[in-house]
Amino acid sequence: MKTHLALLRGINVSGHNMIKMDLLKTVLENAGFHNVRTYIQTGNVFVDSEEEHGASVGFKIKHEIFKELGLEVPVVVVSKNDLETCCKNNSFLTEKNCDLKKLYVAFVSKELQGSAINDLKMSQFKPDEAQIDSSRIYIKYAIGAGKTRLDQKYIEKKLNVVATIRNWNTVTTLLEMFELGVGSST
Repeated sequence: MKTHLALLRGINVSGHNMIKMDLLKTVLENAGFHNVRTYIQTGNVFVDSEEEHGASVGFKIKHEIFKELGLEVPVVVVSKNDLETCCKNNSFLTEKNCDLKKLYVAFVSKELQGSAINDLKMSQFKPDEAQIDSSRIYIKYAIGAGKTRLDQKYIEKKLNVVATIRNWNTVTTLLEMFELGVGSST
């Protein structure tokens, strides 16, 4: 069995795509996933599966949510190694007086080339900043995530990917959960 972290995009946000975590857990257990556990209500789900490939796990989760709940929910699956790399490679953390509350990570569905940063046309978003690292985009918002146009929809459109964004606190908590094998804490 391999543990996968599925990041569901756009559930339980502003009254849209409402899914209770206990229902989601039941749907995924009925689909054959084991040791299903969630973190907060925004779609962070750990599952154990005999399937090795994250993309296959994500497809199955997306399919089951649509089949059982009638909701079209994009899913990006990340591994423990992805989160460890994410926490090591975020160069915004090296800045003096870094405000962790303004740091976010966009997890995307495919590996990006370094030149993809040009496609984001970041000069439009100054003083917000972004850096690309494989299948992650590190974002530092100047004011806050709710006050910018550099959001998941923009990233998806410009880079032709599925993207889901998590704040830095959630990213580090998810890594801790991976390391500890912690159960549900919805």
